[in-house]
Amino acid sequence: MRAAASVALVAALALQGTAVDAQTRSQQDRDGGQYIPTIWVDPDGCEHWVMDDGVEGYMTPHTNRQGIPVCRRGNVCGVMQSDQFFATNSARISKHGQARLRDFFTKAQATSFIITGHTDSRASDAYNMRLSLNRANSVAKVAQASGVRIADVRGYGERQPAASNQTASGQAKNRRVEIICIR
Repeated sequence: MRAAASVALVAALALQGTAVDAQTRSQQDRDGGQYIPTIWVDPDGCEHWVMDDGVEGYMTPHTNRQGIPVCRRGNVCGVMQSDQFFATNSARISKHGQARLRDFFTKAQATSFIITGHTDSRASDAYNMRLSLNRANSVAKVAQASGVRIADVRGYGERQPAASNQTASGQAKNRRVEIICIR
């Protein structure tokens, strides 16, 4: 009986050592020993605690003291048709477009914003992902310069079409930047 308990204890200690060794090996000191927690807000406004050590990361729901998830009401409060704000293949916003955006952000009553960029399907997926993110970042820069908080910036490329890409009018509807207001 004592021998069996002793073997079980040795096995348990060996497993603990393996888990610690595996964690140490996977990090390979790339994080410099620093763990940087942040709060991430998903598109529906729910917050998550994020721990990312540079190699491994995890996300857990942010809850209040009663265990209820902390979510803020979010809705699409603005849609910018890209053709009105950006030249073809560009993420640069004209001075007039910047003024319109500043006006929007100063009048919108939200605690923060999520900016998402979208494209039509005419270019490659990689190109569209890059262009949509660059355009969303351009809008976010105007928003930040207006003094508002940006919770997240995302580029979805052609992956979330608002209309069919089979027609010119559908493609125009897909070339957009959506602004989600978190209240």
